[in-house]
This record gives sequence, structure tokens and C-alpha cells, in this order.
Amino acid sequence: MTAVAACSSNPTPDIRYASEGGLDLDRRAMALREVKALQNKGARVWCVPFARNASGVNIRGNANTWWGKAAGVYDRGRKPVVGAVMAFAGTSGMSMGHVAVVSEVVSERRLKIDHANWNRNKVSLGMLVEDISPRNDWSSVRVESNPGSFGKPYPINGFIYPKQDS
Repeated sequence: MTAVAACSSNPTPDIRYASEGGLDLDRRAMALREVKALQNKGARVWCVPFARNASGVNIRGNANTWWGKAAGVYDRGRKPVVGAVMAFAGTSGMSMGHVAVVSEVVSERRLKIDHANWNRNKVSLGMLVEDISPRNDWSSVRVESNPGSFGKPYPINGFIYPKQDS
């Protein structure tokens, strides 16, 4: 795992989107069309292609490799920004890690994510996540899998910020 000190000197890039609400709704729509096409063929839906399509962060490989692969290619940091990829670390119960796209920053310690395969073979939009890290640095979170019910803690490597079109 790459240390946070190795992150870009720009911890919160200026992320701008043309669509309302800050989220690139065209990318999200394209990602959802891709999911539907896979489901119609009986194919499995995974978090990695969904996050890549929805965010524009073009990284390949299991989710637990994204943080390291982003080093030197994408800005990374600890601050959630709409459109950024939240990179979950691999754990014993989630060995391949997980990636999700930040769809809304609700408050300093809460945000919403769009992601695939948290619930097997489905996409979840606007799922609430809360930062439970002791230093308020988004290194540990709980995800609201059911309304009003947050699950167990998950370690987070950080956020990968998409490049902006020139």
C-alpha cells in the first residue's frame, strides 16, 4: 500500500462538471447502460468497470490495486470530491477491495456513493457512507446497506480524482 505522503501535492483538485449537482450525469447514464447490457446477457456486474465508466478514472485490475496504480497518474487524497473514486482497501472479507464513485458530499463526515456489486450483481445509487475514522480523514467508513442501518467498518485507501478535460 502506498503511503499518503506519496500522494500528489494537490490534495483537493478543482473538480468541475458541466452537469447539475456536480456529477457527470452522462457518464453515470453510460455506466448504467453498460450494466443493463451485461445483466440482459446474464453476465456479472462488477464494481471496477462501473466505477471506471462512471468516473472516467481509467484503471484496470482488481479494486484493491487501484490506489497503487493511480500513483503518479491521477491525483489522490483524503478529501471526498463529487466524481472521485473512493478506493476501499482489501480485507479478509473483501479481498479484492472495492471502488465506488462519490455522487454527493453531504457533510464533512457523510457522503453518498454510486457503486456496483455491493449487493450482488446490482448497482446502488446514492448509498450513504459515514467517516468513522478517529482523525476525520476518511480512512475508515461504514456504509448504509439498509436504510438507517450502517454496517461494519471498512478501511479506505483514499480518493482518486479524475483528470479534467482540457
